[in-house]
Amino acid sequence: MSDFPLIEWTEADAARSTRWRSEAGVAPPKRVVIADDTTNADTAYKLACEGTALLYRGDFQNARLLLQAMARRADRKKAKTGNTPTEAFNLHRMAQAQRARTLGMLLIPFDAGHMIPLRRAPDVHDACLEAYGAADEAYVASLRELLGLIGAHEWRKKGVEIPALGSRIHPYYGVFSPVRGEYVDLVARTALPAAAESLAFDIGTGTGVIAAMLAKRGVKRIVATEQDPRAIACAKENMQRLGFANRVEVVKADLFPQGRSPLIVCNPPWVPAKPSSPIEHAVYDPDSRMLKGFLAGLAAHLEPKGEGWLILSDLAEHLGLRTREQLTEWIEQAGLKVVGRETIRPRHGKAADADDPLHAARAQEVTTLWQLAAANK
Repeated sequence: MSDFPLIEWTEADAARSTRWRSEAGVAPPKRVVIADDTTNADTAYKLACEGTALLYRGDFQNARLLLQAMARRADRKKAKTGNTPTEAFNLHRMAQAQRARTLGMLLIPFDAGHMIPLRRAPDVHDACLEAYGAADEAYVASLRELLGLIGAHEWRKKGVEIPALGSRIHPYYGVFSPVRGEYVDLVARTALPAAAESLAFDIGTGTGVIAAMLAKRGVKRIVATEQDPRAIACAKENMQRLGFANRVEVVKADLFPQGRSPLIVCNPPWVPAKPSSPIEHAVYDPDSRMLKGFLAGLAAHLEPKGEGWLILSDLAEHLGLRTREQLTEWIEQAGLKVVGRETIRPRHGKAADADDPLHAARAQEVTTLWQLAAANK
């Protein structure tokens, strides 16, 4: 752990320091004070808004209650709405980032082995090990991040039910959970192109849910690509659980594996914006890098009469972050043509939440499976 930065503070008139851990890559706070069971929420929230972190000493469950009270105060702030969908999106992300920074200022101490030296602290060893790796010395981390680790650990144990698959997918921490199952439904119902039963590529497989769906549909061999080591391990374990390990090969690659395939599927991040945490890499694609890369390389990896399936929400279009004309232009520039489309409406709660800052865009959202082929075929 010597590679991790130090966090420093004064306690009992003595200078103290220990390692700082942040899965999101947040720098250690520069100002730290001690908080305990007597610290009230108004004081804690004011300090956190000013950029002062609070290192908790006392009862762990009281620390959780304090964080909840700080969150309620953060949520009372009236968010700016913006005059355009793009302004609304940018203001929403800024508000989310500010909320995360503020609530991330409540800190928890850890001993070696991911043990929390606070009263009534839970056993978080396994959750922290999955996200942080081993800990051979003490450190400090954000309580908000810790609760995220615990939640991810529970998702990993219980899994996410995928109705179209008839089974569960178990996401790892940092690997996007397939809670929005409509894109899996598109893969389940779209007619497979000729010869696709023999081979398919799944580009950016994540948890492996699309590869699993293709295997369930009878594709004999699937090559699933990923760059993130956690996602690779996650997809491999899911294939083992589902009994598809002998048909799905998970390989490390930036987009495409070697060779050609009659079917190549990609579900890239849907919104062209900069991610602010590791998990957001599955949602935000800066400058549409993955989308453009997939389109640019697709024709060269398709077998004759093969199809590329691009699964993409049009939310970015409704937010003014990308136009339909740009997308179709990229398709044409890549030497591709559209040979079919399947669409589906989202079913998640925010699509019907009128209080959501992005409701106007979400209410119009449609997810499309674009069936693409080489234009010269």
